[in-house]
Amino acid sequence: MFERIEKIAKDACVQHNISLYDIELKRAVKGLIIIIFITKISGVTIDECKKISKSVAEVLEEEDFIDGRYFLEVSSPGLERDLKLKKHYLSAIGEKVKITYEKNGKNRSEIGILKEVLPDSITMDFNGETEDIAFSWIKRSKTYFDYKKSSKEKL
Repeated sequence: MFERIEKIAKDACVQHNISLYDIELKRAVKGLIIIIFITKISGVTIDECKKISKSVAEVLEEEDFIDGRYFLEVSSPGLERDLKLKKHYLSAIGEKVKITYEKNGKNRSEIGILKEVLPDSITMDFNGETEDIAFSWIKRSKTYFDYKKSSKEKL
C-alpha cells in the first residue's frame, strides 16, 4: 500500500513541478492518516498543497484500494524537518542540524552544520571541529532553526 501511495504522490508532484519530500502513514482510531510532505526551492504555497491534495485524492478515490476510512494531509516539511533519507541530507548541506547518534557505545546529541554527505556517512562541523558520522550510528536528525537568534536579529 505504501508503495502505491508513494507512486501516486510522486506522479502528482511531477505534474505540478514540486518535489516529494516524504510520506508518513499513521494508524489512528478514526482511520489511516496519510501525510504527504512536499517541497521546492522557493518553498511551497497553500495553493500548491491544495493542488497536490486534490490530485492525490482523485486517484485514491478512483482506485479505492485503502480499506476503511482515511484522511489525507499535504504540507511542507517545515523549518525543522526530519532527515531520514540520503536525499534529505543532501538537501540540508550547509544548514544547522540537530543530530542524535551513538559513538563509542554512548548516545550523543549535538547541533552543528552539515558539511558533506558521503555514501555511508555525513560530515558535521561542531564549532569548528569536523566529525564523520556513519548513517548506521544516527538515531535521529533534523534541521535546526534557532528561534532565539532569529528573533534577536530582527530587533
